[in-house]
Amino acid sequence: MPRTIILFIIAVIIVISASVISTRLWSGEKEQLPDDITIAIDSDMTVAQFGQKYDLSKPDLKQIFNLASQADLKKRVLDFETNPERLSKKVNQALALQAEHASKDWIKISVKGALWIVFLFIVFGLLIKGKINFSNRKWIYAAAVVVFGIALGSDPSPMGTIKDAVVLFGAKRIIFPPRLIAFCIFLLTVVLANKFICSWGCQVGTLQDFIFRLNRDSKDRKGLFGQIKVPFIISNSIRIVFFAVLTVVAFLWAFDIVEPVDPFRIFKPQVIGIAGGIFLGLILIASLFVYRPWCHFFCPFGLVGWLAEKISVFKIKVDYNKCISCQACVKACPSTVMEAILKQDKVIPDCFSCGNCIESCPVDAISFAKGKREKPPKDKFSE
Repeated sequence: MPRTIILFIIAVIIVISASVISTRLWSGEKEQLPDDITIAIDSDMTVAQFGQKYDLSKPDLKQIFNLASQADLKKRVLDFETNPERLSKKVNQALALQAEHASKDWIKISVKGALWIVFLFIVFGLLIKGKINFSNRKWIYAAAVVVFGIALGSDPSPMGTIKDAVVLFGAKRIIFPPRLIAFCIFLLTVVLANKFICSWGCQVGTLQDFIFRLNRDSKDRKGLFGQIKVPFIISNSIRIVFFAVLTVVAFLWAFDIVEPVDPFRIFKPQVIGIAGGIFLGLILIASLFVYRPWCHFFCPFGLVGWLAEKISVFKIKVDYNKCISCQACVKACPSTVMEAILKQDKVIPDCFSCGNCIESCPVDAISFAKGKREKPPKDKFSE
């Protein structure tokens, strides 16, 4: 117990202190939606003058006024739009998209995307070959935390592609196209290989997993003290309610309920408030005892990913011709998912493709492979 606590404290201190240094290397605008402005139109104001007054680009003006040519810039605003409220809405939407674009470090995002592809391909190959084990699993998670969290920061993240999209659409009724593209790419990784971006690429997901492994025995089969497997019906019900509240509050009050307690801010420590610090501390401590608490109880992308993984091409599968019903995989699994996969008698929870089940099986009956899962023979696990 003392060793686990000491390692946990050291890990958190390293992540926070290193992230403070890293964030100074990556500059960028603050990620915050601009306040709405009220438009004032002079009777003789041209479209070009309107654009200069409200800092709108030519593409923005073309979309707002449906301009057909350059000559339309010299026409009066009132020749195109006479409703101030409708015009104000369009302008505020354009300014919000400008702010979203300005807040992104596109070089960092490109580097992060390329490294994600390389890293996930390597892990995928290791998992397919059954080479992820107790001796390297924790360090693969640590590498993901260092590269995608400490070095490259909190943004982008799988969670942000949904959470920020919901908040932006709720507040401004607009969609930021790059975020939609990122969401589709992340979701594609879930479909191709069971929840792979969450499993091995998400900076907060891998940090929780790394912390969880600190409280495991030398074979990564069980907790050294007090690890809890929360029933999926409880964790998923809370996650569904949380997502519903996030959406309702975003649409009714244009407020982001995640923003004050966003755990991804551990990689941007300078902006963590009191509430965020307390919540983050609770999540990290809980990670010692509960497998990926943020992912299971709160993450919006975790919820959507859980639905998408139902059609994953590659997933954990059981060969029942080899299986001897010892259920060593169930005992080694950090959550309740392996029992559901093995017995096929209940809703299958989130599977984070950690490979514990593959490693623990004494007869090599479990693999990470493509295809549909087989149903176990009748009375296979009857006692």
